[in-house]
Amino acid sequence: MPQVSPRPPSKRSGVLLVGQLIRPHWKGLALALLAVLGETGADILEPWPIKIVVDNLLQSKRLSGRWAAFVFQFFGQDTFAILYFALAAVLLIAVVGAVSSYTEKYLTTSAAQWVAHDLRRMTYQRIQRLSLAEHGEARTGDLLMRVTSDIDAIQDFITSALLGIVINLLTLAGMIGVMFYINWRFTLIALSVAPVLFLFVYFYTKRIKRASRNVKRRESELLSGVAEVLTSIQVVQAFAREDYEDRRFEWESRQNVQAGLQARSMKAKLSPFVDIIVAAGTCMVLGYGARLVIAGQLTTGVLLVFLLYLGKTYKPMRDLSKMTNTVSRAAVSFERIQELLEMESRVRDLPGARKAPAFTGLIEFDHVTFSYDGVTEILKDVSARIEPGQVAAIVGPSGTGKTTIAGLIPRFFDPQSGHVKIDGLDVRGFTLKSLRDQVSFVLQDTLLFRGTVWENIAYGKPDAPIEDTVHAAELANAHDFIVNMPESYATMVGERGVTLSGGQRRRIAIARAIVRNTPILILDEPTSGLDAASEQLVTQALERLMKGRTSIVVAHHLSTIRNADVIFVIQDAEIVERGTHEALLAKGGVYAELYAIQASGSGEPEQRFDQVR
Repeated sequence: MPQVSPRPPSKRSGVLLVGQLIRPHWKGLALALLAVLGETGADILEPWPIKIVVDNLLQSKRLSGRWAAFVFQFFGQDTFAILYFALAAVLLIAVVGAVSSYTEKYLTTSAAQWVAHDLRRMTYQRIQRLSLAEHGEARTGDLLMRVTSDIDAIQDFITSALLGIVINLLTLAGMIGVMFYINWRFTLIALSVAPVLFLFVYFYTKRIKRASRNVKRRESELLSGVAEVLTSIQVVQAFAREDYEDRRFEWESRQNVQAGLQARSMKAKLSPFVDIIVAAGTCMVLGYGARLVIAGQLTTGVLLVFLLYLGKTYKPMRDLSKMTNTVSRAAVSFERIQELLEMESRVRDLPGARKAPAFTGLIEFDHVTFSYDGVTEILKDVSARIEPGQVAAIVGPSGTGKTTIAGLIPRFFDPQSGHVKIDGLDVRGFTLKSLRDQVSFVLQDTLLFRGTVWENIAYGKPDAPIEDTVHAAELANAHDFIVNMPESYATMVGERGVTLSGGQRRRIAIARAIVRNTPILILDEPTSGLDAASEQLVTQALERLMKGRTSIVVAHHLSTIRNADVIFVIQDAEIVERGTHEALLAKGGVYAELYAIQASGSGEPEQRFDQVR
């Protein structure tokens, strides 16, 4: 699969991106951090009431100092005062912990949702602004995964792991501090397993991240295959290739399962090993502490509270080690998104680009050379001039660069050398939006969106009044069939316009171009694949559309462009002939040969555009 990005993302830009995403939500995250401190404090204080009950109530050890004065003042002077104080402390600690936990989770979830929204918006905007060259190299499924699954992984990390890591680190530090206060020897014994634990987790995390990256790649391949089949379902069914596609999908799914099982196996091994290491530390502390209690050198309450703290110390260690899955998935997803966001589109607004003025429609190709791969030249030293208001046709054998020439005008691609000019100015000096706002298209593969007929006609000019939309439909010979639809202009069109015939889709596309009312028009074989009746209606609509506009017609059927003002014949990446239909026939060259072949094959002349000027 072609790589979406030619270079790995930089760590510095990654840090800047994270800062950019989190900055608008810093207040909420700051409050969440305060809640984390409350939650951590509750965790640290939770074992102390048990110690007080064991040592000062069950073993009758006298409570002294400020604590004694506080307890006796508010809970009475009797024996049960200490018990009441301990119970009240348990409830208070639980309430503080619960409120802090809710606040932290609510605020982090809210921040995660908005960060995911911002990241999804940035990613989608970036995908839309990639040039057709990048879209041709990337797979649709992979791009969809970056907008959905990868962002979900980052959102999950922010929700469940980001402040969770902070909580665990603060809790760990607090617990270790208290443990040192209780008994520093116990603490050193308990922490002796920590280096082993973290070294194990560190090296294992690298393997988990590698496995997570492989899972993402397999998921991307699977989704890309599904997207490809769904967008080509008519071809699949026409050639009865359902069984083949089933087998291909099953193979991709099995590869995905194997990658997932491999990653899960690594993650599953991590937890038991961590538990064994933690258990070894607990055994050492318990054995040493029990000996001290038996020897009378340590109270039972101290040992009990230390073991409780030890459990709470090992818990964040275990949680941190088990977060490697979430962290690894988020890290891999962030790398993939960062790759996309850092990608330099081959066609973009150049420094100093300005808004294009209103065009008169003079188009020039000045020694243009173009190649898709940098090796094979699709166009070689092409020069041509199209006057304002002219109808210019581009003809030639298949694969000679006819559509490429048309695509250079709105900068779908940029030439390797030479200049494409409009009104004497290089198109690269204009912003892309202002350039394309003055060019309309009617393409052979007419694409409509799921929406109403009106929305599809007004797609290129959404602020167009409904009257203009209806008038455009009338000029495009589309109004009659539209008003006969169930809900007229409010009728929903299926995805890619599949609920309409080819001729109907083409006429809606012409109406869309009429509404835009641009000075430059590009037609890519607009009448191909239509029956005679539809072709006549489309041809009449195109005649109205081209009047007064500079029109470039990419034609395979030569009879359709016999009245063009100028015809450019492309062969072997060069313009080999140019002139009117009659002049080129009289010349007896490439054009005359192609025309003779088509005329003899069809048996009769095809419907042609009438004179439009």
